[in-house]
Amino acid sequence: MAYSLDKIAVDELFSKWGEDYLIYGPTLIKNTGRLSDTDSVRYDEVKSIDDLELNLKSDYSFKDVILPISEVLFYYNEDGMMVPKQKHNGAIIFLRSCDLHALDRLDQMFMENGKPDFYYTRLRENLKFVLIPCSKSFENCFCVSMNSNVTKNYDLTIEEINGEYVFESKDEYFTKFFSGSKELDYTVPYVKENDIKVEHVEKINNLAITKSEMWREYDSRCIACGRCTLVCPTCTCWTMQDIHYGDNQKAGERRRVQASCMVDNFDRVAGGHVYREKNGDRMRYKALHKISDHRERYGVDMCIGCGRCDDICPEYISFSTILNKIAKESE
Repeated sequence: MAYSLDKIAVDELFSKWGEDYLIYGPTLIKNTGRLSDTDSVRYDEVKSIDDLELNLKSDYSFKDVILPISEVLFYYNEDGMMVPKQKHNGAIIFLRSCDLHALDRLDQMFMENGKPDFYYTRLRENLKFVLIPCSKSFENCFCVSMNSNVTKNYDLTIEEINGEYVFESKDEYFTKFFSGSKELDYTVPYVKENDIKVEHVEKINNLAITKSEMWREYDSRCIACGRCTLVCPTCTCWTMQDIHYGDNQKAGERRRVQASCMVDNFDRVAGGHVYREKNGDRMRYKALHKISDHRERYGVDMCIGCGRCDDICPEYISFSTILNKIAKESE
């Protein structure tokens, strides 16, 4: 059932939800864009509907909410170790259809790839998700080609229509707050077509793609900054850091910190050998992992077509173009 509320009533909802959960969503942050005098949309804690950006695509994904850039795994000293307490008991996260598909990919990697990851699982169990529908395609999106434009995997939806906010609830926690609210017929909109289209290849010729000369273009074009992986909602590479406390060298903490397969020294091993020295080889590794390796294991592509990597690349490298080149090379 769908409900319609005015702004005052929605702010009251946020206040009530805030008693039980932290609330995160895309927020517009002035003068923080990658170009002079531009803004950025990124995830932050929200207290009011005024804090929530419903009309623009977020430059950064929801990933940082559930996968912190730096996370302490445990503290240690000469007497043993201790796992830190969870920072909060649960959160409500506002996100779009493509990101809900990205969440499925994260669940596959952290909960179905062998023994479930303890830190991800304990947080994941206490999350609720609010869908922000897309009635139109944004720049560089190719979600339709990646089958991430439609989802039913949400607890609540929110859409602003003619100055009021329309909600559709599928979760008992949210439904109880709409008692006495105005009910209406409502169908969640979704994008049916993108300007950018990616050819889907069922069987990729990995050998031909690996040897292809197409990657040499990116030896010079790609500058190995790692921005594409930072904003990607399904990139989950980590490195480990042990930090020793100065007053007691037998005490400290171990952290896992977001890393990137696109930057220097990511694949450096003992003895100093580097498996992928050229930037084009790193691009090949990332691309095939997104649409071949993950699909072979789980039956779906890791890439969800959000286009954030294209949006942020300082060299204007288009990942959708790379995927179409792979399709052509696989013919």
